[in-house]
Amino acid sequence: MKRGELYKVLKPPGADPKKFRVFVVVSRQILIDSRFSTVVCAPVYTAYDGLSTQVLVGIDEGLKHDSSIHCDELVSLPKSVLTHYIGTLSPDKIRELHRALAIALDILDIEKAT
Repeated sequence: MKRGELYKVLKPPGADPKKFRVFVVVSRQILIDSRFSTVVCAPVYTAYDGLSTQVLVGIDEGLKHDSSIHCDELVSLPKSVLTHYIGTLSPDKIRELHRALAIALDILDIEKAT
């Protein structure tokens, strides 16, 4: 499992009405490789609102249609539910994801935050 990989999760947590939802792993690689049982993920929806915290994805990433990663809705998921691999983000999409996460978490300028 690696940062930027997409997985289909059956019966996602919370009140999600879908039978499955695709999530992108966004945890840092050292956590993914650790003994901890959960990782932070961002959900993928077919809706795209044009927000700076959303990243467009689609067929190139292994999806059936155009969708977007929603970085304002991060969740912690057990690694054990991330079994249905869909695809991987390209290096350019990873950069877009990093920017969207920084905006969502309001950490664009780490120097000013300290």
